Amino acid sequence: MKKIIFLFVMALTAFFAEAQTATLKAGETAPDFKLKNVDNKEISFASFPKAKGFIVVFTCNTCPYAVAYEQRIMELDKKFKPLGYPVIAINPNDPEASKADSFDKMQELAKSKKYSFPYLFDQGQVITDKYGAKHTPHLFIVSKTAKGNVVEYVGAIDNDPEGTKTEKTKYAEDVITALNSNQKPAVTETKEIGCTVKRKAKA
Repeated sequence: MKKIIFLFVMALTAFFAEAQTATLKAGETAPDFKLKNVDNKEISFASFPKAKGFIVVFTCNTCPYAVAYEQRIMELDKKFKPLGYPVIAINPNDPEASKADSFDKMQELAKSKKYSFPYLFDQGQVITDKYGAKHTPHLFIVSKTAKGNVVEYVGAIDNDPEGTKTEKTKYAEDVITALNSNQKPAVTETKEIGCTVKRKAKA
């Protein structure tokens, strides 16, 4: 009997752990946060009072896919921040598991590339788990509504991770263009492409 109870408890624990890290979907509330930026200031959605929404991207220093998309993320901020949709980048990797994703290394990268957007350190991967970010990069486009901050799109930035296609589907741009025209995006979810989030080994 004790063995059955133990197995039941373990199953419940696994279930709730999975539930806590399930990736958010379009229509769900986007959790707010208060995370340290590379300039040592705390950033939240409230830091952008005039924003219409947000381009929240979980990315990092080290993943080849994140590196390949870095310029495109910078271009998204340059193009859409003036329209009310700033980029907020969050590093989901645990620095114990990925030394080059430490806060110091994040500061060095942001300074060298002259990031025009916040690059936030997610201590303990709390926000990473709330959003259910699984890869780098993993994109969440959020809009401000009367009901709060709502997820409008989850997935990839575009369908060209290698950056070699002359014709590509720019998912992020298409979503924000639709939202800025007070329309619902035609596509609300795609498969994100990138490296898995790095987590330290459990004791």
